[in-house]
Amino acid sequence: MTKEKILEALKHVQEPDLGKDLVTLNMVRDIEIQGNKVSFTIVLTTPACPMKEMMKSAAENAIRLLVNKEAQVNIQFTSSTTSARKDAGQLLKGVKNIIAVVSGKGGVGKSTVSANLALAISQSGAAVGLMDADIYGPSIPIMFGVRGMRPLMIDTGEEKPKIAPLERFGLKLMSIGLLVDEKNAVVWRGPMASSAIRQFITDVHWGELDYLIIDMPPGTGDIHLTLVQTVPLTGVIVVTTPQEVALADARKAIAMFGQAQIQTPVLGIVENMSYFVPADMPEKKYYIFGKEGGKKLAEEYEIPLLGQIPLVEGIREGGDVGVPVLMSDDTVTINAFRHFSETVIRRIARLNAGITSPSLEIPA
Repeated sequence: MTKEKILEALKHVQEPDLGKDLVTLNMVRDIEIQGNKVSFTIVLTTPACPMKEMMKSAAENAIRLLVNKEAQVNIQFTSSTTSARKDAGQLLKGVKNIIAVVSGKGGVGKSTVSANLALAISQSGAAVGLMDADIYGPSIPIMFGVRGMRPLMIDTGEEKPKIAPLERFGLKLMSIGLLVDEKNAVVWRGPMASSAIRQFITDVHWGELDYLIIDMPPGTGDIHLTLVQTVPLTGVIVVTTPQEVALADARKAIAMFGQAQIQTPVLGIVENMSYFVPADMPEKKYYIFGKEGGKKLAEEYEIPLLGQIPLVEGIREGGDVGVPVLMSDDTVTINAFRHFSETVIRRIARLNAGITSPSLEIPA
């Protein structure tokens, strides 16, 4: 065996999302050969890559089939999260991908989706932050069990100290709910709310993150405009429920981010409360709010349906007690959120590589 033969064999192994082989993408490093033993490292586009086991198996088979059938193959993984940001030296300079989670109306579970998406990506090995930008109705402190806690100021070597996000379950968290008394209403006009969002971006020390998830307020207003004009979003995820009332407002959210002055990619749609699953009959599905409304909306706008999240009691219970459902043993919901997060990660990797086609075949 030689390095040249190993590389030639690995040219037959494709990165599933980018559509090119590992060698062309310069993803193979540090090849070492000793007798029948060969080891090398594959550099993934994200530590949360859901396809690494598929690539590992394909690489092992290629070497045994094309180089040496007795080969003992040892493959290690490392990662360098891709980013399409052009302003890495400006705001949030250590954050590689910024994803806003939006909805056309309230009550569709946007904060629940944001919280569990961030946690699912983090559990896959990526560095993740969660910003609660819902100024008037912050939910993240309750959902993560940090009510009443206050963030500290830290010296980062810049002109003035910055706010250090709280850390919980491996995530960095920031919310207006951590800065004001939760019993008091935030009665601010649009400019004040927009100013608060700017401060979350400029005055919070987020550090090095692979992904920053932003839980946006419902609707299409000042805060949304402020965000897209302040930082370059990687894309937005639109949350809806299956019924027509929610779909009508989701269409407005999709239309907003497609306007010429905004032009932010819509990563796709996630359908929350897709079906009800009784705790004692997890194999049963009841379509309380209608069936596949999110799927039809995705087809209408030719954007991916990123996931369908069930309506189960554990999601509500976890949010109320400050322990997200991803930390439970509810396999039905955990699998739904993990599938959703993997789809999001793959969609972002494709966009960062310049692949704008929305088509994305995701294994169930």
